[in-house]
Amino acid sequence: MLVVFKSAPILKRALKVKQAMMQLYVLKLLKVQTKYLGRQWRKSNMKTMSAIYQKVRHRLNDDWAYGNADLDARPWDFQAEECALRANIERFNSRRYDKNQSNPEFLPVDNCLQSVLGQRIDLPEDFQMNYDLWLEREVFSKPISWEELL
Repeated sequence: MLVVFKSAPILKRALKVKQAMMQLYVLKLLKVQTKYLGRQWRKSNMKTMSAIYQKVRHRLNDDWAYGNADLDARPWDFQAEECALRANIERFNSRRYDKNQSNPEFLPVDNCLQSVLGQRIDLPEDFQMNYDLWLEREVFSKPISWEELL
């Protein structure tokens, strides 16, 4: 789909944004479709090719830098690869950004001191009954070294 809708010029313009992570992901998208764009595009966009080579991780069997002759014969037959890519992206997004998260580890934490201190906390009944004893034993009877605190 990326090649069908001619996304390469749009992605090249997105490279002008001076933000490292955005540039990395734009270069990854360009790397995926480079082999389908043709020899002339690769020749006229050597700076982009060099940036991909410098900043994107490569595998031993990557063939992104050169086009296959078979691909030039059928330029619009990429539906299977596009569907697999779209499914992988959807799976990643649903795993990472799903709104219905049930795991409390991934929920946002309230770091505002005033709102945290302003919350009403229900203490156990036995603690409330023995609060004076706890206060005497844990707070008032302990020696405090004020020099160390300051």
